[in-house]
Amino acid sequence: MKQRLMLITTLLLTGSLLLSACGGNNANTAGNNAAKGNTGTTNTAANQTATANAPGGEAVPTGALSEPFTATDLSKLPATAQKRNDTIIVGLTDPSGAFTPYFQQSGYDGNVSSLLYASLVTVDDKGVPIPELAESWDISEDGLTYTFHLRKDLKFSDGSPLTADDVAFTWTIQYDKTYDGGSQLPTLNVKGGKAYKDGTAQSIEGIKVIDPQTISATLEVPNATALVTLGSNVLSKAYYGKDYKFGHLEYIKKLHEHPLGDGPYKLEKFIPGQEVRFVANENYFKGKPQTEHFIYKTTEGDVWQFLETGEVDYASFSATEENIDKLKGLGFVNIIPYTPSTYGYMQVNLKHEQVKDKLVRQAIVYGLDRQSIYVDAAQGAGSVANIPASPISWAYTEEGINPYKYDPEKAKQLLDEAGWKAGANGIREKDGKSLSIHYLGSKSKNTDIFIAVAKENFAAIGIDFQPEVFADFNSLVSKVEGGDYDLVSFSTSMLTDPSEGFMQFFNGEIKDYDNPKFLELYNKALATTDIEQRKAVYKELYQLFNDELPIIFTNYKKTVYAYNGRIGNLTVSPYIGLAGSLPEWTLK
Repeated sequence: MKQRLMLITTLLLTGSLLLSACGGNNANTAGNNAAKGNTGTTNTAANQTATANAPGGEAVPTGALSEPFTATDLSKLPATAQKRNDTIIVGLTDPSGAFTPYFQQSGYDGNVSSLLYASLVTVDDKGVPIPELAESWDISEDGLTYTFHLRKDLKFSDGSPLTADDVAFTWTIQYDKTYDGGSQLPTLNVKGGKAYKDGTAQSIEGIKVIDPQTISATLEVPNATALVTLGSNVLSKAYYGKDYKFGHLEYIKKLHEHPLGDGPYKLEKFIPGQEVRFVANENYFKGKPQTEHFIYKTTEGDVWQFLETGEVDYASFSATEENIDKLKGLGFVNIIPYTPSTYGYMQVNLKHEQVKDKLVRQAIVYGLDRQSIYVDAAQGAGSVANIPASPISWAYTEEGINPYKYDPEKAKQLLDEAGWKAGANGIREKDGKSLSIHYLGSKSKNTDIFIAVAKENFAAIGIDFQPEVFADFNSLVSKVEGGDYDLVSFSTSMLTDPSEGFMQFFNGEIKDYDNPKFLELYNKALATTDIEQRKAVYKELYQLFNDELPIIFTNYKKTVYAYNGRIGNLTVSPYIGLAGSLPEWTLK
């Protein structure tokens, strides 16, 4: 289950939470840095895989706001916010404190580490890889060897040098036999990685340190995601590797709350349940950030109130006309429309007999009024999802995709075919067992809406719906880890490459979907960097998942960000969120 948390940015409260965007009228704000984490690590670009020639999708028009809105009256800015001259505050759901990339426990931890660590390679606003710690790279003609050329004079936040040896260490420990994080790097099949993991080699043959600024990795087979996956965060060998012995990685957990990074900020203090404090890193390779202090406020509360009183400088909200009008009325906030590269879904416990049958899963989707839950109740600030890709993805398609429009009669027909017959009390039965669905959610207005609609919808088709609501994300995760559920709602982290939409089936979080056709198509899509060939394969994959529903797709989110009008240089990328621009933020 640790891997699950690396992929999932956050609990999807009835399909409306993103890492930094919460549905309803309140928002749980946070930096939008993916937790793969987006795969593996929750860094700005870590594991954000991309194809070099892949075009980025255009942002979907959002609610009643299609262009940025500028604050009209900064004199209305609350005194609390006016007094801050060197500190910016953003809200974040309470992280666990595991701030080491590749070993994190949630996307919220990834929001923290995205400010503490940089990557060899990041991506631009269209999802195309661009240099970060690596100033350039070379890819061999056969697509197997990636050579990275590091910038000169790179340093970690303590002033120690960052070299190719640190990169080699970072790659190597992910092939350790005891590594159980969510990184996708081991799936790249670096030459000799398996031998190292099996303990038959003392180093990884495919990793070559050429000189202090140059390192290469050679794969056994081509992989379209390799550039940015290899180009992820870099850990200090001197700090994180001083106690490393093959087969023993537990010691790293002791370092989680005392991270040594190379990103724009350093961790100043973590106060669980209250805040995470950062101070600008004077050794950051792009130069010390413009704003000395940054705080993630983790205290639970009304985000509208936090923004209105100046307790936070940045918040996200569902893109409803009501929210947008209210934000404009404040006068002191700038507003940005935003459609993130994520999708919401319900994970299905495929071990449980009642949802193992594809017909039952299809019936659940037909029998659930997703339009009412995710679109109408959100005042249009969302849309229904039917495939594991965002509408802004270059691979997105609706061709051959079943929209599963609300159709309770179709749902009943499918349940009949699956052998679930109506019982005396209206609940369907099969082999002496009632058709009951145990759903896990988290306390919110949106969860309340979901449960109210789902109870009515499922009762109408003969399903006994049993919801269980949790006050916090970690409690819900513990329940999921125990396997006591049928459905649980999540959102993905930001997806740059379409392969990432399937990552939960490869990193340990979903283990019971066994379809050779899926694996064949998935690997076929990774074996080429030709964008048109990949599009064609992903269309087949989307059609397969749309039919088999190993997960149940729920929604895409439409969001607006509102922030203190004094803040300058703030931009939000659909692929890497706010962390990309945060070092440039200023307080006017």
